[in-house]
Amino acid sequence: MKFIWSGQLLCAVLLWVPVCAKAEIIHLAVASNFREPAREIAARYEQHSGHQVVLSFGSTGKHYAQIKNGAPFDVFFAADARRPQLLEEAGVAIAGSRFTYARGRLVLWSPRNDFVDPQGKVLQAGQFSRIAIANPELAPYGRAAKEVLQAKGLWQALSTRLVRGENIGQTYQFVKSGNAQLGFVAYSQVIQPNQTITGSYWLVPQQMYRPVKQQAVLLKNTRAIQKFINFVKGPEAKAIIQAYGYDTK
Repeated sequence: MKFIWSGQLLCAVLLWVPVCAKAEIIHLAVASNFREPAREIAARYEQHSGHQVVLSFGSTGKHYAQIKNGAPFDVFFAADARRPQLLEEAGVAIAGSRFTYARGRLVLWSPRNDFVDPQGKVLQAGQFSRIAIANPELAPYGRAAKEVLQAKGLWQALSTRLVRGENIGQTYQFVKSGNAQLGFVAYSQVIQPNQTITGSYWLVPQQMYRPVKQQAVLLKNTRAIQKFINFVKGPEAKAIIQAYGYDTK
């Protein structure tokens, strides 16, 4: 007796065969500061699922404007909670899909050894001509940096020395390139898993600024997208996020 196997029956029996599942492409808008963990998470998900993840990095403010104007992203990984909430309220994002994927930490950093002290007293000493921050009006890390300088009573005093980056990625480049001797950047930008931080830094106490709560929101919903979100919320992705200096609680 001969058996004739249909494609559907074969897929039902051999669920583990990748060719039986149609691969999908997931488009993510991702905050600049989350670049490295996002790349690693996407690569791991692709290995597990067979789906493809396309990453677009940029400032949360610009991504928000693009999404409002119809940019074809599937998920928005913002550097704050406000923009995902606004998209939900406007009916652009899927209601109830918003969640916190990471809590960022702020660091005052210089690529020069022994330039930034562990208590941040370099700010009062003022032995620098330029200090970089992200634009407080656009970038959550810039807002946090402004709050720290205000708490220290230095916002006005240092205003003429500020170099403002459009986003935290550009701010980091200002400091790394030497256009500013030091700057407030995301802790995740200077820490690499299992590596020593280069240069010198002050990890700013979190009570000095409002929490940088980074939230994601779904703009579309498919099985592949939902599986990706479940992966992000799972232990493997959380371990990656924590390795880059974020809190996940």
